[in-house]
Amino acid sequence: MSRIGKKPVPLVKGTSATISGQTVEVKGPKGTRSFTAGDDVTLTIENDAVKVTPRGMSKRARAQWGMSRSMIQNLVEGVTTGFKKEMEIQGVGYRAAMAGNVLKLSLGFSHEVNFEVPAGVTVLTPKQTEITVEGIDQQLVGQVAANIREWKKPEPYKGKGIRYKGEFVFRKEGKKK
Repeated sequence: MSRIGKKPVPLVKGTSATISGQTVEVKGPKGTRSFTAGDDVTLTIENDAVKVTPRGMSKRARAQWGMSRSMIQNLVEGVTTGFKKEMEIQGVGYRAAMAGNVLKLSLGFSHEVNFEVPAGVTVLTPKQTEITVEGIDQQLVGQVAANIREWKKPEPYKGKGIRYKGEFVFRKEGKKK
């Protein structure tokens, strides 16, 4: 039995869900998101909660059961509070600034890196060395943050680069004489 799948997904005040076939659409104060579940699970709405039940006890049905419940939970969380990834830049002269819909990064290259922010995601730079990625789609927020980090990953000797807030970078000792 799936411990995650057994729990119904409560609909928070201000959100509503509709089910048509295998598609769940959740509306909330921040927007609308939808998810299409596989054929191995059944979706129902009971007592202001979305309930997911497997259609059989095959290994695939049990896997889809917990995953579908988690995806619906992420929809509800996204349209109510949204998702946020905070990043920090470390290094002398490394900085970030927003110019319209483009994130301009100075990362020690001979040129400035221009990163186009996709629709559905908001990127903020409260300080020159901080980047905040926000949105209602958890996958898109994480992917945009990973794409930004990809430009200059933190290196192990001096720790310079773009890292997630609170991320530990294993430091190496330099060359000995």
